[in-house]
Amino acid sequence: MVDTPQDTPNDEPPGAGLAARLRPHTGALSVGAVVALLAMPAGLQPWQTLLGYGFFTAGLLFWPSGRVGPRAKAEGRAAKISPRDFSVIEALDMPTVVFDQDTQVVSQNAAARALVGAYPERASLSARIRSPVILDLVARVLASGLTESVEYTERVPSERWHEVRVALIANGSSPESRLFVLTFRDLTEARRMDRMRTDFVANASHELRTPLASLMGFIETMQGPARNDVAAQTRFFGIMLEQAQRMARLIDDLLSLSRLEMRAHVAPDGEVDLGGTVAHVVDTIKPMADDLDVTVELDLPRDPITVTGDVDELIQVFSNLIENACKYGQTGKRVKIIVASTDEAGPHVTIQDFGPGIAKEHVPRLTERFYRVDVETSRAKKGTGLGLAIVKHILARHRARLVVRSTLGEGSSFTVKFSRNDPAKLPSPSELYK
Repeated sequence: MVDTPQDTPNDEPPGAGLAARLRPHTGALSVGAVVALLAMPAGLQPWQTLLGYGFFTAGLLFWPSGRVGPRAKAEGRAAKISPRDFSVIEALDMPTVVFDQDTQVVSQNAAARALVGAYPERASLSARIRSPVILDLVARVLASGLTESVEYTERVPSERWHEVRVALIANGSSPESRLFVLTFRDLTEARRMDRMRTDFVANASHELRTPLASLMGFIETMQGPARNDVAAQTRFFGIMLEQAQRMARLIDDLLSLSRLEMRAHVAPDGEVDLGGTVAHVVDTIKPMADDLDVTVELDLPRDPITVTGDVDELIQVFSNLIENACKYGQTGKRVKIIVASTDEAGPHVTIQDFGPGIAKEHVPRLTERFYRVDVETSRAKKGTGLGLAIVKHILARHRARLVVRSTLGEGSSFTVKFSRNDPAKLPSPSELYK
């Protein structure tokens, strides 16, 4: 990347170096020549005039030698580097900064400018990077010349992880003209996935352990003190059945999530009548709504609305959302469902309850696995904590979105919005998650 004496061609003609050194002093030499010519009529001999002019020229050539400051040296090193030398790092998506022995930034690519900000010309590395961890890493590599890396965590404005690496560029140049490269590798998504897997295993184990411990306790009681107590056995059998059903629901939801994740990249290709599907779900859930003393109001469009999807999965989506609205919005006594299609929003279904509502800090996390606003209430209503996570995965496969709006004391609304585009032109799952 940097020109070296071995790489630089030495085909300059004799005297070219002297001419190059005289070129910056052309004005001073011209003034000196005029003064010398004017001095001859004053009585100086020609040889004296030539000797004086020679000393003047020699002074211009040799007096600045050895007095170039550190900044001038740095600029000289930078002058040897052409912009083409850094065209490779500009093409990288990994944030990359090139700096010299004095930690002055020589070049940075677009990804680095987006991450740490643009450096002014010949600015120090610490002008944008102030982390002691990274600066200590740079100091160690400058001293040893050995490649090192550290993991750096950034807490604000959002939590992010990077592997920061500093390495010497092997260019065979002198120690004063050495260059170093600083790179940032984003580990944020990997760390979040690790944390998600850890939390999932811990939560699933906890959710399964609770009913299992209850079953084991009742079995031991029935084998011991309640061996001959028929009334106690009858009551315990009912509780054991509820716990077993809870475990079955949890396992079914876990299996559903697993199947959905395996098929997340495959978009469905069936045709589904949106109004008919929602009406079928309402008919199925009506007995449960009646038991909860909740009235379900259904507003269907005059004309059929057809979307691309899997009818069984969409039934699961609307069953989860309408059942949640009836259970958790029970105090509002009614649930309103609207199926519509507009030019602005496209096909959409809104399920609105008039219950206690959800605090705004909980709304962004509602679709996380095992996340509950109120753990005791959720368990009392036989929730597994996976319903909205399943809804999110199904809608992602259908290239649809879930929009949640809630006001404390007024209720909540969950709107499923489908794409208006042709199925062949639907966005990919990665675009959807953005």
